[in-house]
Amino acid sequence: MSINHLIYRNLKKNLKNYYLYVFALIFSVALYFAFVTLQFDPAMDAAEGSIKGAAGIRTASIVLVGIVTIFLLYANTIFIKRRSKEIGLFQLIGMTKGKIFQILTIENLILYFGSLSIGIFIGFAASKFIMMILLNVIGIEQVAALRFSTEALIQTLLVFAAIYFCIMIMNLLFIKRQSILSLFRVRSSTEARAKKMSIFEMIIGIIGIGLIILGYFVSTKLFSGDFVTFPQLIIAMVSILASVIIGTYLFYKGSVSFILHLIRKSKGGYLNLNDVLSLSSIMFRMKSNALLLTIITTVSALAIGLLSLSYISYYSAEKSAEQSVPAHFSIAAAEDAEAFKAALDTDKIAYEETKIDVVQVDVDVSQIMETDFSESEMVADPNKMILPVVSEDAIKGVDVSSEEVIFTGYSGVLQQFISLKESGEVAFVNPNGEIKQHYLGLREGTILSYNFTGGGLPTAIVDSTVFEQLMQDMDPVIQDQPPIYIGIDIADQSELAQADGIFQSLELQDDSASLSQLALFQNQKSAMGLIMFIVGFLGLAFLITSGCILYFKQMDESEEEKANYTILRKLGFTQGDLLRGIWRKQLFNFGIPLVIGLFHSYFAVKSGWFFFGTELLTPMIIVMLVYTALYSIFGILSVLYYKRVIREAL
Repeated sequence: MSINHLIYRNLKKNLKNYYLYVFALIFSVALYFAFVTLQFDPAMDAAEGSIKGAAGIRTASIVLVGIVTIFLLYANTIFIKRRSKEIGLFQLIGMTKGKIFQILTIENLILYFGSLSIGIFIGFAASKFIMMILLNVIGIEQVAALRFSTEALIQTLLVFAAIYFCIMIMNLLFIKRQSILSLFRVRSSTEARAKKMSIFEMIIGIIGIGLIILGYFVSTKLFSGDFVTFPQLIIAMVSILASVIIGTYLFYKGSVSFILHLIRKSKGGYLNLNDVLSLSSIMFRMKSNALLLTIITTVSALAIGLLSLSYISYYSAEKSAEQSVPAHFSIAAAEDAEAFKAALDTDKIAYEETKIDVVQVDVDVSQIMETDFSESEMVADPNKMILPVVSEDAIKGVDVSSEEVIFTGYSGVLQQFISLKESGEVAFVNPNGEIKQHYLGLREGTILSYNFTGGGLPTAIVDSTVFEQLMQDMDPVIQDQPPIYIGIDIADQSELAQADGIFQSLELQDDSASLSQLALFQNQKSAMGLIMFIVGFLGLAFLITSGCILYFKQMDESEEEKANYTILRKLGFTQGDLLRGIWRKQLFNFGIPLVIGLFHSYFAVKSGWFFFGTELLTPMIIVMLVYTALYSIFGILSVLYYKRVIREAL
């Protein structure tokens, strides 16, 4: 048999066994090439929000290189170990290690760069579709063109050539370090198997579960007012991260075995076929893969969490804009308002104008605060807030006496840090003394734009007589906002975009204090849409690579257990009997990392989601369901591979 024929047979065999690796490689190349093509596409100049579009894509491409590199190196480690006996046989028939390395290099060269070429073609074909998705997500009306980027091609070739060079170095070191005898033992020594459950492992298992629960508990208290100083917040965050990661590692190292040991013990030693194929196997394999599973779980949780937070912000963009600017347009100067109304009249656009007199007042809220900020370094004066105050006459449906006050429009973020009681006493402090009022609680709804409320502080609604007194005793030191709020609402929603164009074309005296609800919504949608797009594709890349890694591990396990399946088939068990146990096994193998990752991401998102938007459950559940559905595909593929192994066992 010639060397060329040997290489051809090996390639044919490897392509049959490692088709998913080839698919993952093609997918990684296609995704990277498409990303880099976006980076050099002129259309990305329009994708600017809080970050520049091309800069965001460039950063994502660097992270993507890291994900793909780790995956390919790890996958190559699995494959070179699977071929250890083959390499040993080559040495037995007289081949030198250099000749063997040459054969492996040529095989990998054909397989790797063949996949690279296909991936680049698919990435080029998909780049227009990806650009269309991006432009649609960020809300930019621009035609996406199919454009081949020479710069993207060169960058992709350089990156994946460097990865190929690293793979070849890894193969060379592996061949040089192994003796013929060790090559035949590599696969049998890759997985450590325990014979019985020790007391130490039980203790580790209990500690692992306890650390995870502790991290979850502290995360629920992170922004609830229990940590009021900056050092306390830092210590709490580090503690959460450390306890969850260490707890996850110990969970795989001991908790899984401990829980399954209890289940097995509860059966009194009478295990059916499904138990043998699932519980017994997982007990001793997960602990040897604890570090890998910890990394997969942690990064999965990070991907789900970041995607959930970005989608929460994207999903809540419209509602957040309405809370920040309650009217379609908020105008600071009366002259600007008159000019805008004149322009609307010229274009025959109907509108409604709202004018509210506002006075900024120093309010003593110490009696209605739930949290004690007396030792906090983050709040200058924990007992006082400078709040905008309006008269009840300006607000429909509100009626208070001269001794009562209602708060409205309190930001959800500030409510997490500075929560207020349902009732109590407050005092308006002005240069001529104090006016004490009975606090009636917090009312829903925003009536002033955020430049009046200091970015989310509540607005106080008082009796008209009290408001007149506060206006007369206005403190010039803190009254830095215009004394009147002017809001303009467009009657016909279909004319809102036209009105916004007029608003943006005006030369306003104070354009920083004059706000457009539509522009604010579009800016947040554009910025968070780009972030969500980037995080989503990085999460998809990691999902594919981590799913493939778990799939490759199951390939190894199935080959190792093939002899057991042969014995079971000869004993009379059918293929269906064995597959039922395999389904349970894959449910554990893929389900445990997925469920733990989902729990990690849920508690991480829940602890600080209010910084990103107004909706939690809907966007988070959508992200988790999509991730779970895609992740489950690899579990199904693993079962299909096991089915083939079982079928060939006889």
